[in-house]
Amino acid sequence: MDYIFYFIVTIGILVFVHEFGHFAAAKICKMRVDTFSIGFGKRLFGWNKITGFTYGDLPKDFDGKGNTDYKLSLLPLGGYVKIAGMVDESFDTKFADKKPEPYEFRAHPTYQKLFVITAGVMMNLTLAVLIFWGINFSRGQLIRETTTVGIVPDSTLAFQAGLREGDKIKAINGKKVTSWNEVVKSILVNNIGQKCVVELNRSRKDTTITIPSEITTKAAEQGFFALSAFTKPFITEVMKNSPAEDAKFKAGDIFLKLNNENIQLGSDAVRIITHHKETPISAVLLRGKDTVFTTVTPGMEGKIGIGIADGAYVGPSKFMSYGFIGSFTEGIKNIGSYTALTFGMFGNVISGDVQFNKVFGGPVKIAKYAAQSAESGMISFLYFLAMLSLSLAIINILPFPVLDGGHMVIIIIEGIIKRELSMKIKMAIQQVGLVILLMLMAFIIYSDIISM
Repeated sequence: MDYIFYFIVTIGILVFVHEFGHFAAAKICKMRVDTFSIGFGKRLFGWNKITGFTYGDLPKDFDGKGNTDYKLSLLPLGGYVKIAGMVDESFDTKFADKKPEPYEFRAHPTYQKLFVITAGVMMNLTLAVLIFWGINFSRGQLIRETTTVGIVPDSTLAFQAGLREGDKIKAINGKKVTSWNEVVKSILVNNIGQKCVVELNRSRKDTTITIPSEITTKAAEQGFFALSAFTKPFITEVMKNSPAEDAKFKAGDIFLKLNNENIQLGSDAVRIITHHKETPISAVLLRGKDTVFTTVTPGMEGKIGIGIADGAYVGPSKFMSYGFIGSFTEGIKNIGSYTALTFGMFGNVISGDVQFNKVFGGPVKIAKYAAQSAESGMISFLYFLAMLSLSLAIINILPFPVLDGGHMVIIIIEGIIKRELSMKIKMAIQQVGLVILLMLMAFIIYSDIISM
């Protein structure tokens, strides 16, 4: 139920922001908007000036005459704004044989059409910028003041790349690094899919290793490359009615000790828990600045009902604070970095270096991450929302039929040739695009389910 709730909240916010962009732009350009819908399919309820608030479908002979029907529909997988005189996903072509009316989309100049069609993407981009701006202004950025590599299990990409515990990284591709933030950005963003020449100090001797492009590609796919020194495993989620919930564990708690044993990796915690079935074990957790002491009793299966991940940093650090303007500038940089990373991943998917389902996620995956981020706190949820909003903007602007980018290409072509494409061509483009998009969505949802 948590997954469903946070999925609806997340998608509702993103869809509303996106569709409001189209709606507001159309109104500014004096185009008639017949429908503003959150969700697809059957109308659950809505409001317009003529009928007021009503449940279910509107009368078949309903004629809004420009009074927008604001409605909530059954399937919460998106939304749409129906603008008079525009060929869209509704495939409504009743206007095709009539002379264009001044209030119709098709009657307006190219620049206004482009403004309306790109306004949704711009709103999603604006939302992402505002969230990053707010987070940077209120929280600043945690700088991990170390370039020393932590524990490197021999099964990890870091081990394959040649890194070992205790290595102090000095430079990557000739650029000096002074924090772990710079190490991660250099490998996962600046040099994604490229080889990295890493200068480091090992056992008090300077040496150089070369990380091949295949490794940096896989590192970006998995979302991390190596753990720094001073990292601990942390709790990503706590199951309802579980031993962990009884012991007052919370998402975000960092493991320090279990059964009086220092914990370095999540695998350490799993080992201790599975070896103490139905036996109370002591736990020392770090929650913010507080140290929490508790006792938990694993069940018959050797589980306590938590999700565990590595990477919580507890070493020397500093907060980089930003002023009002500096926070905005940093937010723009965040957008640039994540956009570069996204297109880098797209490129690796096209080249076959990264599996499709490792990059794209559907409703199941979104619901899972939305719930987990919300449980970790408001900042975590907002950060997830910003990333998803940016992803939605990037995907929507791609020149693919049905998407905003596809509409934009058609508008530009019509602007160049100074006439509309035939209705048959437009309908064919929309229909083919919709079929491909539905097949793609089905595959993504299938991949989500089998990966659970």
